[in-house]
Amino acid sequence: MVVSQTAAAVLGASPLVLSTSNATNLGRKSTMHRLMQGVNKCGQGTRKVTAMVASGPRPPTLGSGSNGGDEPLKINIGEGMMGGGFTNVDPESRRIVPDANGRTKIKIVYVVLESQYQSSLSAAVNRINDQRGNICIEIVGYLLEELRDAENFENFKEDVASANIFIGSLIFIEELADKIVEAVGPARETLDACLVFPSMPAVMKLNKLGTFSMSQLGQSKSVIGDFIKSARQNNDNFEEGLLKLVRTLPKVLKYLPSDKAQDARNFVNALQYWVGGNADNLENLILSTVQSYVPEFKDTDFSTSDPELFPDIGIWHPTAPTFYEDLKEYLNWYDTRTDLDLPKDAPVIGLVLQRSHLVTGDEGHYAGVVSELEARGAKVVPVFAGALDFSAPVKKFFYDPMGTGRSYVDTVVSLTGFALVGGPARQDAPKAVEALKQLDVPYLCSLPLVFQTTEEWLDSQLGVHPVQVALQVALPELDGAIEPIVFAGRDSATGKSHSLPDRIDSLCSRAIKWARLTKKKNQDKKLAITVFSFPPDKGNVGTAAYLNVFGSIFKVLQDLKKDGYNVGELPGSERELIESILNAEEQKFNSNDLNVAYKMSVDEYQRLCPYAEALEENWGQPPGQLNTNGQELLVYGKQFGNVFIGVQPTFGYEGDPMRLLFSKSASPHHGFAAYYTFLESIFEADAVLHFGTHGSLEFMPGKQVGMSGVCYPDSLIGSIPNLYYYAANNPSEATIAKRRSYANTISYLTPPAENAGLYKGLKELKELISSYQSMRDSGRSDAICATIIETARQCNLDKDVKLPEDDTKELDMEEKDLIVGNVYRKLMEIESRLLPCGLHVVGCAPTAEEAVATLVNIAELDRPDQKPEPIKSLPSILATAIGRNIEDIYSGNNKGILEEVDTLQRITEASRECVSEFVKDRTGMDGRIGTNYLANIMKMFGLIAEPYVRALQGTEFAKADRAEIVRLFKYIEFCLEQVVKDNEIGALKEALDGKYVEPGPGGDPIRNPGVLPTGKNIHALDPQSIPTAAAIKNAKVVVDRLLERQAMDNDGKYPESIAVVLWGTDNIKTYGESLAQVMMMVGVKPVPDALGRVNKLEVIPLEELGRPRVDVVVNCSGVFRDLFVNQMSLMDRAIKLAAEQDEPLEMNFVRKHALEVAEKEGVTLREGATRVFSNASGSYSSNVNLAVENSSWSDESQLQEMYLNRKSFAFNSDRPGAGGEESREMFTSAMKTVDVTFQNLDSSEISLTDVSHYFDSDPTKLVQGLRDDGKAPSAFIADTTTANAQVRSLSETVRLDARTKLLNPKWYEGMLGSGYEGVREIQKRLTNTVGWSATSGMVDNWVYDEANSTFIEDEEMAQRLLETNPNSFRKLVATFLEANGRGYWDASEDQLERLRQLYTDVEDKIEGVE
Repeated sequence: MVVSQTAAAVLGASPLVLSTSNATNLGRKSTMHRLMQGVNKCGQGTRKVTAMVASGPRPPTLGSGSNGGDEPLKINIGEGMMGGGFTNVDPESRRIVPDANGRTKIKIVYVVLESQYQSSLSAAVNRINDQRGNICIEIVGYLLEELRDAENFENFKEDVASANIFIGSLIFIEELADKIVEAVGPARETLDACLVFPSMPAVMKLNKLGTFSMSQLGQSKSVIGDFIKSARQNNDNFEEGLLKLVRTLPKVLKYLPSDKAQDARNFVNALQYWVGGNADNLENLILSTVQSYVPEFKDTDFSTSDPELFPDIGIWHPTAPTFYEDLKEYLNWYDTRTDLDLPKDAPVIGLVLQRSHLVTGDEGHYAGVVSELEARGAKVVPVFAGALDFSAPVKKFFYDPMGTGRSYVDTVVSLTGFALVGGPARQDAPKAVEALKQLDVPYLCSLPLVFQTTEEWLDSQLGVHPVQVALQVALPELDGAIEPIVFAGRDSATGKSHSLPDRIDSLCSRAIKWARLTKKKNQDKKLAITVFSFPPDKGNVGTAAYLNVFGSIFKVLQDLKKDGYNVGELPGSERELIESILNAEEQKFNSNDLNVAYKMSVDEYQRLCPYAEALEENWGQPPGQLNTNGQELLVYGKQFGNVFIGVQPTFGYEGDPMRLLFSKSASPHHGFAAYYTFLESIFEADAVLHFGTHGSLEFMPGKQVGMSGVCYPDSLIGSIPNLYYYAANNPSEATIAKRRSYANTISYLTPPAENAGLYKGLKELKELISSYQSMRDSGRSDAICATIIETARQCNLDKDVKLPEDDTKELDMEEKDLIVGNVYRKLMEIESRLLPCGLHVVGCAPTAEEAVATLVNIAELDRPDQKPEPIKSLPSILATAIGRNIEDIYSGNNKGILEEVDTLQRITEASRECVSEFVKDRTGMDGRIGTNYLANIMKMFGLIAEPYVRALQGTEFAKADRAEIVRLFKYIEFCLEQVVKDNEIGALKEALDGKYVEPGPGGDPIRNPGVLPTGKNIHALDPQSIPTAAAIKNAKVVVDRLLERQAMDNDGKYPESIAVVLWGTDNIKTYGESLAQVMMMVGVKPVPDALGRVNKLEVIPLEELGRPRVDVVVNCSGVFRDLFVNQMSLMDRAIKLAAEQDEPLEMNFVRKHALEVAEKEGVTLREGATRVFSNASGSYSSNVNLAVENSSWSDESQLQEMYLNRKSFAFNSDRPGAGGEESREMFTSAMKTVDVTFQNLDSSEISLTDVSHYFDSDPTKLVQGLRDDGKAPSAFIADTTTANAQVRSLSETVRLDARTKLLNPKWYEGMLGSGYEGVREIQKRLTNTVGWSATSGMVDNWVYDEANSTFIEDEEMAQRLLETNPNSFRKLVATFLEANGRGYWDASEDQLERLRQLYTDVEDKIEGVE
């Protein structure tokens, strides 16, 4: 494979050290991996940065002491000057102060984004100081992020004030750019020269070389002036533009007066020296600038050389004699190397590098990757670009040099960390995606540490610095990049990058595995399909959000079989497939009667699983108690040819109340580790497919982003390519899977939505209201109104609508209309609510008819930002047609004005009719989108009009604006095509073929139809882009409605403090609406910078606000924390800014409470304003959901203790590097003042009882227990699922949810259509309802009564549930009994007796099978 010359040559330029004996005979485990075996066993002691750096020891996890839990995890933030910042590196380490010895000393200060220039600048300065007799240089450098620290910033200002020359480069973070301007601006006149290379326009204006000034040129009518102006609008291509400017210098200079031409030429030369980057170029940069602009050396000639130029793009190799600008030339050299003997079918890996690292001599980490790939038998083509458009070398060097147009490389790995096109300013994702789609191979984006040293990253539980996450993880994901593995560290002394051997080992093994998918025949590929079982119960095997898992797997297997995959003897049906995996379907989950695919001995497990010993701290010696028969570890599942379908083990501590109570995090158990060990080392999977949203792997302990080799998700997934079917509407958790388990996430559609409709008494009520309207002026109106009131009571609407106790005859017409109007409003709210019916099967697109309700809701929203023209909503167009404004109609409807409720209902019905007619017109004979030939012929001959025109003919809306309607329905047609497209199985097959899966946003398809079609590699969004202006506008509406409602209910008093829960997915779907709500509550407005990144704040004056600043306590989900650390900082800054406003305390509750806490706790005002909390790093949820789902809790105080224990980690923007610091006392103090608890619902697909997350984060009863007066807070839910946003009480929302889902025949019959999995969905809704009783007490008794009547007292229904999924039915029965036993349901003795008998019957059935 490889002989020692390569290693020796590589290592001459690299700090990585490989012994030549180890480099020759590698086998499966690489040299790097073996080198690390001893290092990974080191203890928790202080680490030094060395050339060969391991990923560090495992973090402390859940202890096995008597309390069943670990000590609270605390982050050591160090005692350095940046304590709590992200780096403890002292800029003094970059200061060189020479002995003058009679020479003139020149002082240079520089600021850069990354540290690769440190080494070559230091070398250049040392050479001048050693060799020049008349000049010496003092130099000091700052990394941009270091200027956040107050002491550093003061030192920087002092240094600039006494400097001769300032140099800055890549300053694209506006809040730090402002600091540069603040420090350098006043000193600019006294500086001899100021050189700023690609940066934000305000910083570029600081440039000063004699008469040359960017600010002057920006106003001049010249080529440079035009360039500067375009650069302000197009910062993503600033560096590319500057380099083009350099190349066209002769044309540019003729536009300048002769005295300015030399200075402009000097600037361009300076730029060439800088981008050349090596010590020679930087020495010449310093000397040429000094001799031209420092007065003391005005007539001195230092005999500088012209800039040494390097190719803009090219191919580099650590052992090559030169850069190559032609792939054939490179391959001629590469294929004649005597130190390398690769097979003809060796995988080819394309690497993408930054030229600046190569020219500055900071390429050791690149060499380490090349060396490791070649040691593993891969051919390597490492390309580079001088600017930040890396698509150019991709297009030039990664295609077959013989001109076939096929890709020459099998996998691309970017080692830049940046987006393919753009860099730190912005990126051009469409251009990148186009280039990568054409190349069509997997695209991995690995990253070097930029803002931290290696030891700081190792010590951090956050992992990679949040600014780097935003720039170098989130942005590449928009290009379709996967696997953000940290492959290189940064030395604290030299600033140089160095290899992280075990990380490079992981990166290279994974890249080669992806490449081999291209070369392997389908019949030989091994695929491990992994399903989930949560909560652990045999009736729950195959759990996934809104997915028919086994129906989907059956369809996938049939498709793979057609493509030549060996799927063995497939079962004849989905039902047989379920039975083959569950074995005896009625058996209990933990009875071993799940099919056992493999029994792993303890010896084999310990030999094959390198981290087995680390799990013993939590779980004792293997085999442990889970997934074992007492002697061996059991892997559950079934093999079909080369496809293994396995059941992922659960977390393992769901049923242990003490662990749920005390754990901050816990390692996977031995059974979990054995499962993934089996997949990699025994089954030898070529890829794993995690089937549906979601499993446990990505939520195991470890760093948030940028994991080390001892983070459990990294250890578990090993080197297996990970494909993951994920619901399109859940981009936040999909992003966690992408970053923490290296998943290529493939989106699937949620089931087609339908309007909930009305049933039973609700249907009767609507008919009565219709009668009332037609007979309103007759003598029968009193009687009908009385019947409406009585029926409303029978339907339990009396909690939602204020109904009179007295005889309706005493009411006047206006009062009767208001009662009927409010009942009507509530009915329409129920009837029109969208709900997904049934479960989705992967690869089955909805019919056109099934898409109607979704399209109606898409048409309901205004789209002011739509290009090329804004689109008005259909309700707005129809309202205008009758001379009304839709917002006025919404307002009247919300007040229950009968006429307005009826008007809105007529608009809604007309909208549905328009869309239905339109869809019929586009529907073929098979019920799917196609050509309706008859309709086309009739339209051609003028026999019928366009469908939306037909629908409105003869109605009050016939005069609707035709141009507006045509524009809207062009958009609806596009959306319809997207809804019914399907690439879910196609994308899976592309990934298994080793191809590029096109990226696409996740989110709500109604708000953002760009989510469609599914079958895309899901990404979130640029976290620095939220909240958007539209989100801020919508947030203000919701906050105003919430505060108005509270003031109305409390004699005009505003709440002093609101506890808000923030979710990752919600903020992605709404572009930051709930984040903006927090800002609006405290009266601070987020503002974008010049690049559109939201990182600035403006205080809204009290006069404009028109109310007090309301205090907040923000609890962020673990997923929000992982995705939006920068926004957590923005929120914390906003709250502290509000607290610092010198305003009357009765008008600033933030300040009032912060002062109280500061005095009580003896802390500063800013510390007293700590209000942003989440879990400890690497930890998710409060565990209340696990306790409720597994019935493993004794009383509510235990649930509240879990919440306090796990959700009280404070985020502090003054100490961002500290991550979440345990601050239980501060959290408790803040919660004691809470008057209102508040959450958001933003999508019709997920409501309060669909998932356990919502009640898991609800603090309503917790606040009541903490308040000194014991008063229960008000609890509200904002519903922004429609254009008419609502703020409802929590109890109202729970009732609405029950009526539209759990108790609605349309919903539960739709679920039961999916059989086994449908029963589980019904049981899950009831369990989540009990969760709401436990955390809020806001569930009415009638909800349990009606559910019991529907599923238990109806004998035919009970039998259906029992036969379809006995385990889930048993859980359903047990949940009813539990609700009664805990005092949440006041059941009759007859009801309880039937439940007990049913429980016995179902136990007998299960036991009988056993």
